[in-house]
Amino acid sequence: MLWLHIVIVVLGIGLMLLLNMKWNINAMLALLLGALFIGFSEMACVGIGWLPAGKIALTPLTLLKTIQGGFGGTMGALALIVVFGAVIGKLMVDSGAATQIAETLIAKFGIGNVKIAMVLTGTVFGLAMFYEVAFIIMAPLIVAVAIEAKIPFMKIAIPAIAATTTAHSLFVPQPGPVALIDAYKADTGMVYIIGMVVAIPTVIITGWVLPRFLGNLNYATPEILRPDNEVAPQDRPSFGISLFVPLIPAIIMISATIANIWLQKGTATYEWVNFFGSSLSAISIAMVAAFYFFGIRTKHGIKWVMDMVERAVKAIAMVVLIIGAGGALKQTIVDTGIGDYIGSLMSGTAANPYLMAWLITVLIRLATGQGVVSAMTAAGIIGAAVMDPATGHMMASVNPALLVLATAAGSNTLTHINDASFWLFKGYFDLSVKDTLKTWGLLELCNSVVGLVVVLILGLFI
Repeated sequence: MLWLHIVIVVLGIGLMLLLNMKWNINAMLALLLGALFIGFSEMACVGIGWLPAGKIALTPLTLLKTIQGGFGGTMGALALIVVFGAVIGKLMVDSGAATQIAETLIAKFGIGNVKIAMVLTGTVFGLAMFYEVAFIIMAPLIVAVAIEAKIPFMKIAIPAIAATTTAHSLFVPQPGPVALIDAYKADTGMVYIIGMVVAIPTVIITGWVLPRFLGNLNYATPEILRPDNEVAPQDRPSFGISLFVPLIPAIIMISATIANIWLQKGTATYEWVNFFGSSLSAISIAMVAAFYFFGIRTKHGIKWVMDMVERAVKAIAMVVLIIGAGGALKQTIVDTGIGDYIGSLMSGTAANPYLMAWLITVLIRLATGQGVVSAMTAAGIIGAAVMDPATGHMMASVNPALLVLATAAGSNTLTHINDASFWLFKGYFDLSVKDTLKTWGLLELCNSVVGLVVVLILGLFI
């Protein structure tokens, strides 16, 4: 009867989609109702003996704590980052900095190659930043470039975000690949080398081929990323400053990562470096820099800057609350123990190890909305399955680097309403849930499947 876990989760997610898409119930409320449905259904099935208790024995009070914990935990991790990122984006748009970057990129690369320019930008941001930070900084640039190039912004968003997602999920120093390399005892250099072979066709197919099959992508310019007034070229920040400010988080976090190679944990220097190198500190510093370079230095003044802050917070407030509600739904699902159930269900199956690593990661990611957690859960299951019990080492027929890449590809597959990034994409680009599933959902699915296919092909030769 353990399959009831999956049925309950599917029904809960279906209820949320029905409430939002058919009856236009606010997404935050629909997510919370979906979490309550899953929680109470689990309680009922456990109470009548159809299911064993999950990771947490759910009662009305523990369900309340689970929802509060999921909401608060997600908000605590992301709320300030999302809000500060929105402020930087608003200042970039209304100071003319985003337009300055867009015009310069188009002048240097030409309209025909503007997607390549944004893919390169997305790759750098994906390698260097916390994913949500990278997305928030990329969003105003995507829209500004699209406006200047006079093409639908989604045709640039898909390849740019595909590059950001691929770089973030496959390569060190991001936490997912770092953890997988450690779990599988893979060589970092080989992961980078083979990862490039996986990443290039993945981004090309997701960014250039997929949009041809998605139909009309001509969405209206998102209100949050639309400038209130046109800014004359002479009144804009320079291209160098316009690009430097959004790159500040990347510069700080990369510097901290490099410094940690030599620093000893527990020392005062280590503490301070990692304080400033954290996502929140890095984006806070970038926001203060945006105050100065995009507001005060351009003669707009501090009053104008604070007005932009207020407008950005108002525009992003509902997105932040929806992300929190998504966290509540995610935590309710996690506490049912469905991730552990999926892992145990698949662990006894004899199949290609790369395919199994991908599939287990995909199923846990779909259920829990957590990329790193799904990857590490799969790594624990697959790692034990591919070890030679006699030697304690990985079987000679299995390449650790390919195993890392297969698992990483599974961790960024089709994500939906229990994933904070889903709601960021929806909120920033002002899409319906249906259109977010069509664009973001298929983008992530294509990205993941192509990555797996390339790994399986490489597995025939490596």
